[in-house]
Amino acid sequence: MPESAKSYNFNLLSEENVKRSVLPFYNLENSQVTAIKFKNTDKQRAVYKVTYLSKQYCLKKVYFNKEELLFVYSAIEWLYRNNIRVPKILPTKYNGRFVNYKNMLFILTPWIDGDKCDYDCHDHLIKSSYNLGYMHNICLNFTPIIGSFNRKGCNDFYKSINKHFENLLSNSNLAFKYKDYFSKTFLNDFGKGIYLAQKSLEALSKINPDNLTVSLCHMDYVNKNIIFDNSSNIWLIDFDKCRMDYAVHDFSYFFRRLLKRDNTDWNMDILLNCLESYEKIRPLTIDEYNYLLGYLAFPQRYWKISRDYYRNIRQCNKKSFTNILKKSTKHFDSQIKFAESFSCYIENKFNTTKKSPIY
Repeated sequence: MPESAKSYNFNLLSEENVKRSVLPFYNLENSQVTAIKFKNTDKQRAVYKVTYLSKQYCLKKVYFNKEELLFVYSAIEWLYRNNIRVPKILPTKYNGRFVNYKNMLFILTPWIDGDKCDYDCHDHLIKSSYNLGYMHNICLNFTPIIGSFNRKGCNDFYKSINKHFENLLSNSNLAFKYKDYFSKTFLNDFGKGIYLAQKSLEALSKINPDNLTVSLCHMDYVNKNIIFDNSSNIWLIDFDKCRMDYAVHDFSYFFRRLLKRDNTDWNMDILLNCLESYEKIRPLTIDEYNYLLGYLAFPQRYWKISRDYYRNIRQCNKKSFTNILKKSTKHFDSQIKFAESFSCYIENKFNTTKKSPIY
């Protein structure tokens, strides 16, 4: 989006202008409006908290088109009707599903009060895993309303990771060429990084995609979007990225965010406890286990920061990039131990190899 257009939209998205131009469609023009989030990027978005009398609402400016919004609306309605707690998109006073103001689309939902999922709380993790399994089960036959853009992923993950693997090899050649501080730091941990990438490819090469379950997926199932209310009920918010995809992809994304933290540090017990909770609803196939291993083993941040650095080496902040690179390798030893342990666990669970007796 051109800079002038961004500035224009920024003015239109001021709290006062939204109150004056958007909220009348909901008879909420006399509300108190507080901007909660604003991203002035190509995917420009904004979130407002709207208070009217004793009620609170969430007004969101979405970054996608009408057809995609109808898909998101369909997903939320489907989940709501199947007893998943989600904030329903509220109708306008003209019974519309959204407001179109200056070619910007707005939706209104109830404001969900509560605490985001605590990654250090066992109960939160178990409930979140069970809830995701239930969501995937009831969404196997999800169909969006007519006029929706049918969002679908189900990409070839092995092919994608193989490209990343080759990119890591290319980056190592560039590191030997440039020999700057970032490059030396990158090469110091390259052996561990490429080993993790190999473990990822090894697991993904075993997958038969026909054995991966396709369902409606949240695709941003992380703690900030998993809310526990005052009665410990679990709510899901922010379906901007939802689409039809492999259910295990949804679960894998949840786990990577959880396990790479300092406090959880690729803890195998956390993974197995959450898997047990999820599988009470939807058991996983061996192919899905290998997908999960492949997803979690790959050194995602290490690959991405090195890719971005060598693409922008002439104009990037080298010190900042190097600091991020160091953080990306901080838990490599734990991640390697985790990948090896999980690989053995899968072999034992599905009896894929014959073990010799240990004396």
